[in-house]
Amino acid sequence: MDRKNVAIFFGGCSPEYGVSLQSASAVLRHLDRERYCPVPVGITAGGDWFYYSGDVDRIEQDTWRLDEANCVPAVVSPSRSQQGLLVFQDGRAERIRLDAAFPVLHGQNGEDGTVQGLLELAGVPVVGCGVLASAVCMDKARAHALVRDAGMPVPAGFVVDRGRMETALARAGRLGYPLFVKPVRAGSSFGISKVSREEELLPALELALKYDREAIVEERIAGFEVGCAVLGNEQLRTGAVDEIRLQGGFFDFTEKYTLQSAQIHVPARIPPAKAEEIRRTAQQIYRVLGCRGFARVDLFMEDTGRVVFNEVNTIPGFTVHSRFPGMMRAAGMPFEELVTAVIELAVTA
Repeated sequence: MDRKNVAIFFGGCSPEYGVSLQSASAVLRHLDRERYCPVPVGITAGGDWFYYSGDVDRIEQDTWRLDEANCVPAVVSPSRSQQGLLVFQDGRAERIRLDAAFPVLHGQNGEDGTVQGLLELAGVPVVGCGVLASAVCMDKARAHALVRDAGMPVPAGFVVDRGRMETALARAGRLGYPLFVKPVRAGSSFGISKVSREEELLPALELALKYDREAIVEERIAGFEVGCAVLGNEQLRTGAVDEIRLQGGFFDFTEKYTLQSAQIHVPARIPPAKAEEIRRTAQQIYRVLGCRGFARVDLFMEDTGRVVFNEVNTIPGFTVHSRFPGMMRAAGMPFEELVTAVIELAVTA
């Protein structure tokens, strides 16, 4: 079998740079080397691109850029007749043809359609969602609008930018406290605040606006968060539904990656009929937002049993211990098989 060259992008200009290093390391370690030849492409926090041929441990430890012997400047060629990764060394450029590219990049400048656009322009099959779905799912306000128009519940809320700060207090008062303030386009719970009183609102908005030019203010949903992994293009497969239970506070960045007080249950401790409803809803949202390849659909389950849309992560955490692989493992798909499946959905599309 001829091995396919698969670019694995890691790092990136995003607050989630460190999360990407962990996910990409796991993908590289579990890649089927009989099927695929990895082409690791590291992007520094400052935006410089390198072809990296060193040890995976150095990616995980964030010392990969110090390995100068194995870091060579590189770019993706936008020319389809010269498709691939251009690697610059010894005064000349060598081209590595790419059969697919897996952007294991979380958050802005990686999960938002920017890298996907470059790859699609270059004619390189992209693992995961394309340009439009990536951009829409990254934008919480626009994703909510599309899902609401499709007839599914979403949290009540409104969008604020610096030009509309003076209206935020009155609108939040009508929405009612407590509520949540989030950057419209950010991931891994960066910049999110739970606001219990009016005097906390403006500082929360200032924090959110450090991560994006717009913030979304949302009602608090009385219940808990559930998630569903969705895999596929035309034919969809779902993982087991998971459930996040908190002792207090909310699922912020610290809780998401340390689980100091949060607990994740896979499968969720809910009735089978409700789990099936969540899986059907997740698939419907996946299709409404134009997703392909894979994505994690996050929802709330209210105390009344009503299911409410939260957000879609088009490149969710991809370590062995992350939620998406955990849901698929609970449904009978081990991590190595999952990595192969998402790549094959791109190269056979």
